Amino acid sequence: MLGAADHPETFRPAHPLLRELVARYPGLRIGRTSRVLEALIPAVLEQKVVGLEAFRAWRLLLRRFGLPAPGPAPAGLRVCPPAATWAALPSWEWHRAGVEGVRAATIRGAAQVAGRLEQIAALPSAEADRRLQSRPGIGVWTSAEVRQRACGDADAVSVGDYNLPKAVGWALAGRIVDDAGMLELLAPYAGHRHRAARLIELSGIHPPRRGPRNSVRDYRSI
Repeated sequence: MLGAADHPETFRPAHPLLRELVARYPGLRIGRTSRVLEALIPAVLEQKVVGLEAFRAWRLLLRRFGLPAPGPAPAGLRVCPPAATWAALPSWEWHRAGVEGVRAATIRGAAQVAGRLEQIAALPSAEADRRLQSRPGIGVWTSAEVRQRACGDADAVSVGDYNLPKAVGWALAGRIVDDAGMLELLAPYAGHRHRAARLIELSGIHPPRRGPRNSVRDYRSI
């Protein structure tokens, strides 16, 4: 979990900014939890919504269905419940948490095959990606997010992220780019593309923000 199996010493970027960020964040390691469903559920909740909406849903679901944290933990601290709990949640509980039917169905479907999904933690990156994307509702972005968290995949790029291509383009080329442009800029760092992107995120570098932010929706009022 602390990144003992990570190999940041093999990341030797040519770009001066990335070299500077490596020196600024020498302790950055890509950890792995080896808990796939536990990484998948919050990633699905984050699909196509703003962060506050996803965090609210995750908090409400854990408060209602999570298990008490083991050991000498603070009162009220909850941990992710087992797959059977997620698979059995009725539609009104998802609605109460503000999760619409598509994301709820994706999580329920994944929970029903949780045993097979947990195996990806030991698979090569390409096979883990293929197995994740074979599930309905899990695409490129969600697969990358899960592999980053559960598998410690330092090369898994979150293609489809709303903000990441802009930040990467601005940091490495001084311009805003789309997903294809981001992948082109990160191509020299194959094997460490997520690490490079994560360093840029930590730096806080991003283009000037213009226009209104995306609003927080609340499906509970629908």
